[in-house]
Amino acid sequence: MFKADGRSMRILSEEFGELVIGKSPEFSVVLDPLDGTYNASAGIPFYSVSIAFASHDLLDLRFGYVSNLALKEEYYAEAGKGAYLNGNKIKPSANSDLNKLCVSVYGYRQNVERTQKIYSNVRRVRLFGSVALELCYVASGRLDAFVDVRKALRVTDVAAGQLILEEAGGLVTDGYGKTLRLPDNVTARVEMVASNGHVHKKLLSLLAEG
Repeated sequence: MFKADGRSMRILSEEFGELVIGKSPEFSVVLDPLDGTYNASAGIPFYSVSIAFASHDLLDLRFGYVSNLALKEEYYAEAGKGAYLNGNKIKPSANSDLNKLCVSVYGYRQNVERTQKIYSNVRRVRLFGSVALELCYVASGRLDAFVDVRKALRVTDVAAGQLILEEAGGLVTDGYGKTLRLPDNVTARVEMVASNGHVHKKLLSLLAEG
């Protein structure tokens, strides 16, 4: 499909690493053909395909697409034009109270101490097992925030979902509140705090206390 496009590009995928088509790539494609492999194999209806188009160096995300393959839900966003679910514009929740939040928090095994304060201060914690979709759930108000400070996320996990959430009006940073710079390869790992924007500083403060 990509070769038929005729343009030169880089394709980044967890499955095959980096593939360059042509001699002078004009842009990059970040692809995860199945995010939530265990869910798919176990019959849990929460797994997705995600694809992002970005500048060659990944500094500028241009288009993101995430589809829940089990539920026929398609999230997508183009830079500067908002975010959508099945054609309908979406936005994050307006929740600002910690004790009312529903948050996806990945803090097990590594960096457990940093997330303890979040677990004890929010109303609900959910872990679904497909990062791309969970970011879209924050974008559409189904979750209030997503936190992963395990330093385990690849660019293929987050590129499309990050753009969709930001275009919906949410906020994405690293685990210390700094601008999240996506790694320009599929082996590097990052951490992420993504939220509706209203609770971002509070979550970062809880992480700092951990």
